[in-house]
Amino acid sequence: MGFGSMRLTVDPDPARAIRTLRTAVELGVNHIDTAAFYFSPGGVLDVGTGATRYATELIRRALSPYDERLLIATKVGPGILPSGEWGEARTPAELRYQVEENLRRLGVERLELVNLRVFRGADSIGERFAALEAMREEGLIGHLGLSAVRPGQLAEAEAIAPVVCVQNSFALDNRRSHELVGICGERGIAFVPFFAIAGDGREGGPGAGQAGAAVAEVARRHGVTGHQVRLAWTLHQGAHVLAIPGTGSVAHLRENVAAGAITLSADDLAAIDGEESMRRG
Repeated sequence: MGFGSMRLTVDPDPARAIRTLRTAVELGVNHIDTAAFYFSPGGVLDVGTGATRYATELIRRALSPYDERLLIATKVGPGILPSGEWGEARTPAELRYQVEENLRRLGVERLELVNLRVFRGADSIGERFAALEAMREEGLIGHLGLSAVRPGQLAEAEAIAPVVCVQNSFALDNRRSHELVGICGERGIAFVPFFAIAGDGREGGPGAGQAGAAVAEVARRHGVTGHQVRLAWTLHQGAHVLAIPGTGSVAHLRENVAAGAITLSADDLAAIDGEESMRRG
């Protein structure tokens, strides 16, 4: 069970975010997901500093010097460009700028894992992935991954350099990346779903009743919450499937981490999947 850092920028008090990050590591989390474009929305400022809060800087403040067992995965693509404007990095110079911003804000000399985040509707990603591969060969990046991609884009990237993970939206009620889950399993690539709890609710979270009666019944039998069952279902999709639920609450963090120990039976999975199949018609 990993930890997604996007929600940390919403709370105007960084002390809570720092406490949550440190608690995650204390609970055994060794995979933290972030991005240079995770920063406080709407110009919300850091309490006492007057600066926009970046998740990468909160991670550095909470966890640096980093435990050598801790993997921090970050993303480039959408974000601030060298011009100071928001956009999508497409050129080698724009991608390098974002990589260097990640390095600076995290306070490291090398980024262990960089995912290329692809905007919806993009076609070829070869030029951008090749630019990141050049930075990997230079030593600025350890490993490369992809985010929000289609199978054809994965194949295009693999022809350029090894892809160690694919990070796509995926949940028990959002199966659009189902084909990629299987492809990644066959090729030994980690599949890292985001919005595993929220599903189609995305940043807004699952709506009332979205979990369904089957999830509620499985949760009751195991003595856990529906959110925990959703996370457990995610991890049961294959040994190569990870999870990176995000939260700014230490209580929710503890629940999320505990979900990694839930073992769902074949009957549990059949009930959940059967109900979802009926819902999708």
